[in-house]
Order: sequence, then C-alpha cells, then structure tokens
Amino acid sequence: MTSIANEQPNKVVKSNMMPMVIIGVLFFIFGFVTWLNGSLIPFLKIICELNEFQALLVTFAFYIAYTVMALPMSLLLDKTGYKNGMAIGLAVMVVGSLLFIPAAQTGNYIVFLAALFVLGSGLTILQTASNPYVVKIGPESSAAMRISIMGLINKAAGVLAPAMFTALVLSGMGDYSESYIAGLDDVARQAKIDELSNALIMPYIAMALVLSALVVFIKFSNLPELELEDEESTDDGRSIMSFPQVVLGAIAIFFYVGIEVIAGDTIGLYGQSLEVANFAGLTSYTMVFMVIGYVIGVTCIPKYISQQQALLGSAIAGILCVIGVLTSSTESTAIADVLWGWTGIAVIPNTVTFVALLGLAHALVWPAVWPLALMGLGKHTAQGSALLIMGIAGGAILPLVFGQIAHVTNDTSLGYIVGFLCYGYILYYGLVGHKKRTW
Repeated sequence: MTSIANEQPNKVVKSNMMPMVIIGVLFFIFGFVTWLNGSLIPFLKIICELNEFQALLVTFAFYIAYTVMALPMSLLLDKTGYKNGMAIGLAVMVVGSLLFIPAAQTGNYIVFLAALFVLGSGLTILQTASNPYVVKIGPESSAAMRISIMGLINKAAGVLAPAMFTALVLSGMGDYSESYIAGLDDVARQAKIDELSNALIMPYIAMALVLSALVVFIKFSNLPELELEDEESTDDGRSIMSFPQVVLGAIAIFFYVGIEVIAGDTIGLYGQSLEVANFAGLTSYTMVFMVIGYVIGVTCIPKYISQQQALLGSAIAGILCVIGVLTSSTESTAIADVLWGWTGIAVIPNTVTFVALLGLAHALVWPAVWPLALMGLGKHTAQGSALLIMGIAGGAILPLVFGQIAHVTNDTSLGYIVGFLCYGYILYYGLVGHKKRTW
C-alpha cells in the first residue's frame, strides 16, 4: 500500500492531489446529506404534527449515530483499511436513503428517525477516515487551511441542498405553511400532508443512486492507505484518554457541532415562528456565511493568522452574534437589506440574520481544532480521530436543549442562549485547552 503519512510535506502535496480530490467528493456528500436535514425539519413538523422539541429529534437521531458508532467504526477501519471502510460507509448510507421511502409513504416519525440514524452511521465511518487524511497529507501548520478547503466543498453542498430541496420538493405545491394547513378541514389537510410526504421520496431515491455510484468509484479508485502505525508517539503505553489536547478537543467539537447544527437547522424554525416568507431556504443563508468563513481560512491560514488565532476569533465573533440574535429587531430587515438587498433575494429580519451570521463566526472552529487536537498523537491518531468524531454528538444533544428552552419559554430566540456556553468553551480551548499535554 502507498503511505501518505510518512512522506515529506512538499512531496506529499504534489503526489497526493488525486486523494485530495477524492476526499473532496466525500466532503461534498457530507455537506449535502447533513444540511438536507435543515430543510427537512420544518416539514416533518407539519407532517407528523410535532412541537419544536420533537422536531429537533431529527438532529438527535442523525448526530447521536456519531457517538454510538464512532468507536465501532474505528475498529472496522483497523480491519478493512480506510479505503474499503469508506466504501462500506457509503453503502450504509444507501440503505439509510432507501429507508426514507417507507418513512414518507407511511408518515411514520419513528421510521424517519431510523432512516436518519442509518444515514448518520454511514457518515460516521466516512468522517472517521477522511479527517485524518486531510490533517496528515501535508504540513501540520497548514492543516487548518486544507480542512478549510474541504469545508468550502462541504458547505457549498450545504448551500445547494436546501435550494435543491425547495426546487424539487416544493415546486408547484402552493402554500405549505403551518397556519395555512391548520386552517384546512380534515380531508383537505390530510391530502396536503400526503402530498408533502410523497414529495420527500424522490430526493432520497436520487441520493441512493448517487451514493451507489460512489461506492463503486471509491472501491476502484487509487486512494492510498493511511499508515500511521510507524509514527513515533510520546508514550506507546498511553491510552487516548491520557492526551488532554484530544480529550478537551473532543469537548470543543461537541460544543462546536452543537451550535453549528443549531445555527443551520433551527434558522428555518425561527423564521417560521416569525412568519418569514422564505423560511424553507434560510439554511442556505447560514451556509453561505460559512463558505465565506472557509474562504478566509483558505486565504489567511497560516500566512496571516495561526490556527489558534482563528479559533479565538471564531469564539469571540460567535458570542457577539448570539448577543445580536437576542437583542436585535424581529421586524427590521436593515442588516439583510445591506447584505442581500442588491441581489433581489428576499430579505430577513435582523435577529434571523444574526443566526445566519453564526455560520461565519464559527466556520473556522472545526479546521482549527482538528490539527491542534491531533498534534503529537502519532500512532494514536486513529483513536484520537474517533474520539473527536464522538464529539459530533453535540449536534444531537444541544439542539434538543435549544428546542426545550424554546418550547418552555414559547420564544424560539431564547434557545440561542445555548450559544454562550458553546462559544465560551471554544474560547477556553483556544486559550488554554489545546496546549495541555498532561492532566
């Protein structure tokens, strides 16, 4: 097998362009599948008659798979190798996509959640395998820049997913707002819900076909195998839990993914609660700002700012945006007028705009945490990667906290208070946590 871990950095970059392209394709799939959920949530809320807390069980079912399956998937990678493991992960995602057919036909919420869990399980093995590739394929000092490139691809898919969902699913369906459907008589309401349920099938059939093609592509590609077992580590007898930088990094990932999912998946619910006309496509706004953040990472790291500085800047910007969500107007669209008015895109209230701006604020957290957390792990890198992937559970748990706060207070905006905890910890990791080498 060809190793990409032990070559010189300048040689690696030149000789491993094709692996980067292949991993880039996988990151596009990560983004498309993940952020399709943001568009799905408001409509599952209608179809299954859910409150905010129940609707956000969609994110729980999807992201809890990362915690449940991360360590088993790392063991699978040890047995199959990274390349075969990626093909298996894609095949699992095909099964998850096909499960949406009976889920939509029956309108059964439990089947929807099961389909999302299977999709998340497939993504778990892909994430566990692909992120170490990006970190180890070149110099560690520029790892955040490479991950930012992958983030650009990932979030570009996140921009496309809600737009394609709106175009394919909602085209020609007329009014699908909660208030309109609630005003229909029982027969008309059920007919509208059935129409919406059936419209969800085609996107997931298309996804299953694309994923099936990717299984074949990965299986027969020239993707080299990661070989980390010969790297030196600081202490061969240590368990992964004895490396503070990666344990604390996993907690940082927990809070980051939690607030990332909240910003991307709840903006539609928030817009819906304020009766914003284009609430179904609001996730795209968050993704556009994340793309802008990744462009900053690609162009500025490490040339102008370090990975640590990017992390600190993200945390501070995130705190300021949360303050903006909680204190800005729910009626004025002045900020969106400045940002989007010239494009002709429908404007959104200032408070919702600040939710979208969270995407810009925290875009560089994931690219910065990974290289800082994996630094010095040597042959423990695979275990460290699995631990960081388990941190993605934040996307399962924190949106439920958000949903419960919103439900209890009957004020969706108050749910964003969770952001203070998330960005506060990320600030700690950027200042102190990533430097720790002993407990």
